Amino acid sequence: MSLTLLSSPLQGFTDFRFRNAFNHYFGGIDTFYAPYIRFNNKLIIKNSYQIDLQIENNKELEVIPQIMTNSADEFLFVVDYIQELGYKELNWNLGCPYPMVTKRGMGSGLICDPEKINHILDRVHKETDIVVSMKMRMGYEHAEEILDTFPILDSYPLKSIAIHARIGKQLYKGGVDLDAFQKCIESTKHKLYYNGDITSVAKLKEMQTRFPSIDHFMMGRGLIADPFLPSMIKNDTTIYPKNRWEIFREFHDTIYHQYDAALSGPTPIKMKMQGFWEFFAQSFSNPQKAFKKIKKANNPKAYQQAVAEILKNG
Repeated sequence: MSLTLLSSPLQGFTDFRFRNAFNHYFGGIDTFYAPYIRFNNKLIIKNSYQIDLQIENNKELEVIPQIMTNSADEFLFVVDYIQELGYKELNWNLGCPYPMVTKRGMGSGLICDPEKINHILDRVHKETDIVVSMKMRMGYEHAEEILDTFPILDSYPLKSIAIHARIGKQLYKGGVDLDAFQKCIESTKHKLYYNGDITSVAKLKEMQTRFPSIDHFMMGRGLIADPFLPSMIKNDTTIYPKNRWEIFREFHDTIYHQYDAALSGPTPIKMKMQGFWEFFAQSFSNPQKAFKKIKKANNPKAYQQAVAEILKNG
């Protein structure tokens, strides 16, 4: 069975700068999902979203835009916008677990409202010809919530449903619920993608064995923590390149300089890279020590020294 790997969208991380650098230095990802478009009461698409989806910023990638909404009008507005850019598919985020989103009835907080899901999908399919795919969790409060949506979802020609095998209330804590994911496979006619805790070649193989009908796997935090992992999965190897840290350094320097140019002042770039290093540090022999070095670096020169020390020790 052929294997397709997808990059899960992570707000604040997987924008076009990261995507292009990742694709250039590591590869292994077939399709990237752009971080979700979300509105603040006005039908205005923020400049950062516009830049992220510009075709010239995604020339060598297959990118699928994503929306976070509980409004049919917002959904239709974004459909018009992305179709003008040339995109043919829009992914609907019903997976985000964060309370600031779920309390507003969006992300995984919308899974418990099948009627609203039906209303939005009905309008989108009647009023547009966009291809719709979905990214979901099992629910917010409990893993059975998603099962109640399948009779509705099965009445629409969705391209796929990527399911993160946790409930929203967990955030990213605790283990994935593989039994609940199996129930999903048995409860819908739609093509499902698996998402959740793919952090090693062995873990991917474990999921393939457990779910032989699944051939699309989505990677989020594991992809940032170990950027070599997708290509290693594709090549069926657990051996890193001999020049592993040289490649990582070039990748790191590329995104660092691009974000530094895009952000204003030393504090934003410091916070940006700290966010990345919460994940990057997991690939090193002493993650806590590595991340502590980054956090202690209070200026660009100190930061570069910290990075050099971490890479030297591996």
